[in-house]
Amino acid sequence: MPRSKPPDIALMTSPDDAEAQFYEALQRGDIDKLMAVWSDDDEICCVHPNGPRVVGHAAIRAAFDAMFANGVIDARPEKVRRVVSHGSAVHSVVERIQVMTDEGPQVAWVIATNVYLKTSIGWRLVAHHASPGSIQELPEVGETPSVLH
Repeated sequence: MPRSKPPDIALMTSPDDAEAQFYEALQRGDIDKLMAVWSDDDEICCVHPNGPRVVGHAAIRAAFDAMFANGVIDARPEKVRRVVSHGSAVHSVVERIQVMTDEGPQVAWVIATNVYLKTSIGWRLVAHHASPGSIQELPEVGETPSVLH
């Protein structure tokens, strides 16, 4: 019996590597590559806009399989804010999603939080929480950092 080919994933040596593979997998509709970004932990969780909390590998895979049944997800990170500390990283992302409608292509905006942990095999996604957003999310409201890095 032939074995299935493993997903073509690169070593995720940083949270940015993991995030790039996550969005690339969404854009290609590649469920195996997408799931390879996730941690093997039983408590990983995912919340899609206006959706319930989905916990565990099998449930998350089923949720993305259902989304991919409608086609690929052309989600692209437009703005990313990062906090990285001691083997964990939190990315606050403004996603631009291209969707095809009867009127032609339209843009939807999503605000997502992606949480990554450094593991023995590289950085892995442990939580993805997405909420509906709008074009007003692009300009940021906040303070200018007082410390130069």
